[in-house]
Amino acid sequence: MAEQNNTSALAPRLAEEIRGKLIAGEFRPGQRLSEATLSTDLDVSRNSLREAFRLLTKEGLLRHEPNRGVFVATPSMASIIDIYRVRRMVECQAIAKAYPNHPAVTRMRSAVEHAKVARLAKDWRTVGSENMVFHAAIVDLADSQRLNAFYAQISAELRLSFGLLADPDLLHAPYVDLNAAILEKLEAGMTAEASAALEAYLLQSERTVLAAFSRIDRGNA
Repeated sequence: MAEQNNTSALAPRLAEEIRGKLIAGEFRPGQRLSEATLSTDLDVSRNSLREAFRLLTKEGLLRHEPNRGVFVATPSMASIIDIYRVRRMVECQAIAKAYPNHPAVTRMRSAVEHAKVARLAKDWRTVGSENMVFHAAIVDLADSQRLNAFYAQISAELRLSFGLLADPDLLHAPYVDLNAAILEKLEAGMTAEASAALEAYLLQSERTVLAAFSRIDRGNA
Protein backbone atom coordinates (compact mmCIF):
# COMPACT_ATOMS: atom_id res chain seq x y z
CA MET A 1 0.00 0.00 0.00
CA ALA A 2 2.87 2.38 0.87
CA GLU A 3 4.51 1.67 -2.50
CA GLN A 4 1.21 2.36 -4.28
CA ASN A 5 0.82 5.67 -2.43
CA ASN A 6 4.39 6.68 -3.28
CA THR A 7 3.76 5.83 -6.94
CA SER A 8 0.58 7.92 -7.03
CA ALA A 9 2.33 10.87 -5.37
CA LEU A 10 5.35 10.71 -7.67
CA ALA A 11 3.49 10.26 -10.96
CA PRO A 12 2.33 13.90 -11.39
CA ARG A 13 5.89 15.17 -10.84
CA LEU A 14 7.22 12.63 -13.33
CA ALA A 15 4.52 13.59 -15.83
CA GLU A 16 5.55 17.24 -15.44
CA GLU A 17 9.20 16.34 -16.02
CA ILE A 18 8.42 14.33 -19.16
CA ARG A 19 6.11 17.11 -20.36
CA GLY A 20 9.04 19.49 -19.92
CA LYS A 21 11.20 17.24 -22.10
CA LEU A 22 8.50 17.32 -24.78
CA ILE A 23 8.40 21.13 -24.63
CA ALA A 24 12.21 21.22 -24.89
CA GLY A 25 12.05 19.11 -28.04
CA GLU A 26 13.88 16.11 -26.55
CA PHE A 27 11.31 13.67 -27.99
CA ARG A 28 9.89 13.61 -31.50
CA PRO A 29 6.38 12.71 -32.70
CA GLY A 30 6.01 8.95 -33.11
CA GLN A 31 9.12 8.15 -31.05
CA ARG A 32 8.89 5.01 -28.89
CA LEU A 33 9.72 5.70 -25.24
CA SER A 34 11.88 3.07 -23.58
CA GLU A 35 10.60 2.27 -20.11
CA ALA A 36 13.97 0.87 -19.06
CA THR A 37 15.95 3.87 -20.29
CA LEU A 38 13.62 6.50 -18.87
CA SER A 39 13.29 4.82 -15.48
CA THR A 40 17.10 4.79 -15.25
CA ASP A 41 17.52 8.37 -16.49
CA LEU A 42 14.87 9.70 -14.12
CA ASP A 43 15.90 7.37 -11.27
CA VAL A 44 12.38 6.11 -10.64
CA SER A 45 10.62 2.77 -10.57
CA ARG A 46 8.88 1.43 -13.65
CA ASN A 47 5.57 1.45 -11.75
CA SER A 48 5.86 5.21 -11.14
CA LEU A 49 6.86 5.76 -14.75
CA ARG A 50 3.88 3.76 -16.02
CA GLU A 51 1.53 5.89 -13.93
CA ALA A 52 3.11 9.05 -15.40
CA PHE A 53 2.69 7.57 -18.88
CA ARG A 54 -0.98 6.97 -18.08
CA LEU A 55 -1.47 10.62 -17.08
CA LEU A 56 0.24 11.90 -20.22
CA THR A 57 -1.75 9.50 -22.38
CA LYS A 58 -4.95 10.98 -20.93
CA GLU A 59 -3.63 14.42 -21.95
CA GLY A 60 -3.09 13.17 -25.49
CA LEU A 61 0.69 13.67 -25.37
CA LEU A 62 1.51 9.95 -25.46
CA ARG A 63 -0.26 6.91 -26.90
CA HIS A 64 -0.14 3.29 -25.77
CA GLU A 65 -0.10 0.50 -28.32
CA PRO A 66 -0.78 -3.01 -26.92
CA ASN A 67 2.24 -5.33 -27.22
CA ARG A 68 4.32 -2.49 -28.66
CA GLY A 69 4.75 0.07 -25.91
CA VAL A 70 4.32 3.79 -25.37
CA PHE A 71 4.90 6.32 -28.14
CA VAL A 72 5.00 10.10 -28.37
CA ALA A 73 1.77 11.29 -29.96
CA THR A 74 1.69 12.78 -33.45
CA PRO A 75 -0.62 15.82 -33.60
CA SER A 76 -3.51 15.71 -36.05
CA MET A 77 -4.42 18.60 -38.33
CA ALA A 78 -7.54 19.21 -36.24
CA SER A 79 -5.51 19.38 -33.02
CA ILE A 80 -3.03 21.83 -34.58
CA ILE A 81 -5.88 24.12 -35.65
CA ASP A 82 -7.36 23.92 -32.15
CA ILE A 83 -4.00 24.61 -30.47
CA TYR A 84 -3.55 27.80 -32.47
CA ARG A 85 -7.15 28.87 -31.78
CA VAL A 86 -6.46 28.53 -28.06
CA ARG A 87 -3.13 30.33 -28.38
CA ARG A 88 -4.74 33.32 -30.07
CA MET A 89 -7.41 33.51 -27.38
CA VAL A 90 -4.97 33.21 -24.46
CA GLU A 91 -1.77 34.87 -25.63
CA CYS A 92 -3.27 37.83 -27.48
CA GLN A 93 -5.48 38.70 -24.51
CA ALA A 94 -2.61 38.30 -22.06
CA ILE A 95 -0.38 40.71 -23.97
CA ALA A 96 -3.19 43.17 -24.72
CA LYS A 97 -3.82 43.62 -21.00
CA ALA A 98 -0.19 43.34 -19.90
CA TYR A 99 1.77 45.63 -17.59
CA PRO A 100 4.98 46.52 -19.52
CA ASN A 101 7.11 46.24 -16.37
CA HIS A 102 5.79 42.80 -15.43
CA PRO A 103 8.59 40.41 -14.32
CA ALA A 104 7.69 38.06 -17.19
CA VAL A 105 8.89 40.71 -19.67
CA THR A 106 12.45 40.13 -18.44
CA ARG A 107 12.09 36.43 -19.31
CA MET A 108 10.77 37.38 -22.74
CA ARG A 109 13.82 39.59 -23.32
CA SER A 110 16.18 36.84 -22.15
CA ALA A 111 14.50 34.31 -24.46
CA VAL A 112 14.88 36.62 -27.46
CA GLU A 113 18.57 37.24 -26.77
CA HIS A 114 19.32 33.53 -26.29
CA ALA A 115 17.40 32.68 -29.47
CA LYS A 116 19.45 35.20 -31.47
CA VAL A 117 22.69 33.55 -30.31
CA ALA A 118 21.34 30.07 -31.09
CA ARG A 119 20.16 31.22 -34.55
CA LEU A 120 23.69 32.35 -35.42
CA ALA A 121 24.91 28.87 -34.45
CA LYS A 122 22.07 27.28 -36.43
CA ASP A 123 21.06 25.48 -33.24
CA TRP A 124 17.39 25.23 -34.17
CA ARG A 125 16.38 23.05 -31.26
CA THR A 126 17.56 25.73 -28.83
CA VAL A 127 15.88 28.43 -30.93
CA GLY A 128 12.66 26.43 -30.67
CA SER A 129 13.05 25.98 -26.92
CA GLU A 130 13.63 29.70 -26.37
CA ASN A 131 10.54 30.39 -28.46
CA MET A 132 8.56 28.19 -26.07
CA VAL A 133 9.98 30.15 -23.11
CA PHE A 134 9.00 33.43 -24.78
CA HIS A 135 5.39 32.40 -25.30
CA ALA A 136 5.04 30.82 -21.85
CA ALA A 137 6.18 34.18 -20.44
CA ILE A 138 3.45 35.92 -22.46
CA VAL A 139 0.86 33.71 -20.75
CA ASP A 140 2.50 34.47 -17.38
CA LEU A 141 1.64 38.14 -17.96
CA ALA A 142 -1.93 37.19 -17.00
CA ASP A 143 -0.82 36.19 -13.47
CA SER A 144 -2.94 33.03 -13.48
CA GLN A 145 -1.51 29.75 -12.21
CA ARG A 146 -4.43 27.88 -13.80
CA LEU A 147 -3.63 29.38 -17.20
CA ASN A 148 0.06 28.59 -16.76
CA ALA A 149 -0.70 24.95 -15.97
CA PHE A 150 -3.10 24.68 -18.89
CA TYR A 151 -0.60 26.28 -21.25
CA ALA A 152 2.10 23.77 -20.27
CA GLN A 153 0.07 21.03 -21.95
CA ILE A 154 -0.59 23.25 -24.98
CA SER A 155 3.15 23.96 -25.20
CA ALA A 156 3.98 20.25 -25.27
CA GLU A 157 1.45 19.61 -28.06
CA LEU A 158 2.76 22.65 -29.91
CA ARG A 159 6.36 21.47 -29.75
CA LEU A 160 5.29 18.10 -31.14
CA SER A 161 3.66 19.90 -34.08
CA PHE A 162 6.97 21.69 -34.68
CA GLY A 163 8.61 18.27 -34.83
CA LEU A 164 6.66 17.56 -38.02
CA LEU A 165 8.82 20.02 -39.95
CA ALA A 166 11.72 18.53 -41.88
CA ASP A 167 13.46 21.95 -41.96
CA PRO A 168 13.07 23.51 -38.49
CA ASP A 169 14.86 26.69 -39.59
CA LEU A 170 11.91 27.35 -41.92
CA LEU A 171 9.69 27.73 -38.86
CA HIS A 172 12.03 29.13 -36.23
CA ALA A 173 14.41 31.52 -38.04
CA PRO A 174 11.90 34.28 -38.95
CA TYR A 175 10.15 34.24 -35.60
CA VAL A 176 13.18 35.32 -33.59
CA ASP A 177 12.89 38.82 -35.08
CA LEU A 178 9.10 38.74 -34.87
CA ASN A 179 9.33 37.92 -31.15
CA ALA A 180 11.77 40.81 -30.74
CA ALA A 181 9.39 43.21 -32.52
CA ILE A 182 6.45 42.16 -30.33
CA LEU A 183 8.59 42.60 -27.23
CA GLU A 184 9.64 46.11 -28.28
CA LYS A 185 6.00 47.14 -28.65
CA LEU A 186 5.16 45.69 -25.24
CA GLU A 187 8.10 47.42 -23.54
CA ALA A 188 7.01 50.70 -25.13
CA GLY A 189 3.53 50.26 -23.61
CA MET A 190 1.95 49.65 -27.03
CA THR A 191 0.02 46.62 -25.82
CA ALA A 192 -2.77 46.80 -28.41
CA GLU A 193 -0.20 46.93 -31.22
CA ALA A 194 1.77 44.08 -29.63
CA SER A 195 -1.40 41.98 -29.45
CA ALA A 196 -2.27 42.67 -33.09
CA ALA A 197 1.29 41.77 -34.17
CA LEU A 198 1.11 38.57 -32.14
CA GLU A 199 -2.19 37.56 -33.75
CA ALA A 200 -0.71 38.02 -37.25
CA TYR A 201 2.37 36.09 -36.13
CA LEU A 202 0.30 33.17 -34.85
CA LEU A 203 -1.72 33.00 -38.07
CA GLN A 204 1.50 32.86 -40.09
CA SER A 205 2.97 30.19 -37.80
CA GLU A 206 -0.20 28.11 -38.04
CA ARG A 207 -0.10 28.19 -41.85
CA THR A 208 3.55 27.07 -41.83
CA VAL A 209 2.89 24.11 -39.53
CA LEU A 210 -0.27 23.05 -41.38
CA ALA A 211 1.58 23.22 -44.71
CA ALA A 212 4.26 20.92 -43.29
CA PHE A 213 1.56 18.55 -42.04
CA SER A 214 -0.08 18.50 -45.49
CA ARG A 215 3.23 17.62 -47.13
CA ILE A 216 3.62 14.67 -44.75
CA ASP A 217 0.07 13.50 -45.56
CA ARG A 218 0.76 13.70 -49.31
CA GLY A 219 4.01 11.79 -48.85
CA ASN A 220 2.20 9.00 -46.99
CA ALA A 221 -0.64 8.80 -49.52
